[in-house]
Amino acid sequence: MEHRGPDGGANWISFDRRVGLAHRRLSIIDLSSAAAQPMANEDGTVQVTFNGEIYNHLNLRQELVAVGHLFRSPGSDTEVLLHGYEEWGLQGLLSRLSGDFAFAIWDAKSATLSLARDRIGVKPLYFSLKHGLFLFASEIKAILAHPDVQRDIDPIAMYHYLSFLTAPAPLTMFKGIYKLPAAHFMEVGGGGRFSAGRYWDAVPGGESLQANSRESTTQIVRRSM
Repeated sequence: MEHRGPDGGANWISFDRRVGLAHRRLSIIDLSSAAAQPMANEDGTVQVTFNGEIYNHLNLRQELVAVGHLFRSPGSDTEVLLHGYEEWGLQGLLSRLSGDFAFAIWDAKSATLSLARDRIGVKPLYFSLKHGLFLFASEIKAILAHPDVQRDIDPIAMYHYLSFLTAPAPLTMFKGIYKLPAAHFMEVGGGGRFSAGRYWDAVPGGESLQANSRESTTQIVRRSM
């Protein structure tokens, strides 16, 4: 995926080698090496890989500094995600973000991988579960590179494509590979346990829809997988 990030790249693998994050960097907001990814918090218990841009990151940075968080980068919006997750949790962070993004945060203390996508789905986020291995990427081609992932057409997605010229989320044209819907998050825990839900809705009064969104979205993904 070097074409996505020509300015550098790195990998992070946990000590027990059960979790790994990889990133290709396109430097835009903060060009310093302190903004390289995957990025960790002070004690290394939280790691993030992030694609996109957080428009209100300066305001969020000021808010986090005011309550005691220390930043190492001069102006990275990625580091705002790290400290924002520590301060507000995933739901609190998502409710404050303005921008287009897809990110993954690994929390070693809770052994949880959290994925999220921006409100209207500008940035893509794909995932697959194969033989107990959870894979995710910003391009399907990266997932297809894994030897356990087969290049099979999903017949239901093909039906939708021939009818409406698109495959609705969480389906993709590839069997066993799914896309996280816009304005959704997913949390993956030990043993393949996961839950997913919607954190925002464009419909006025959509708060009532969000109350049931977590369960319904999880059921949709489970049926597809």
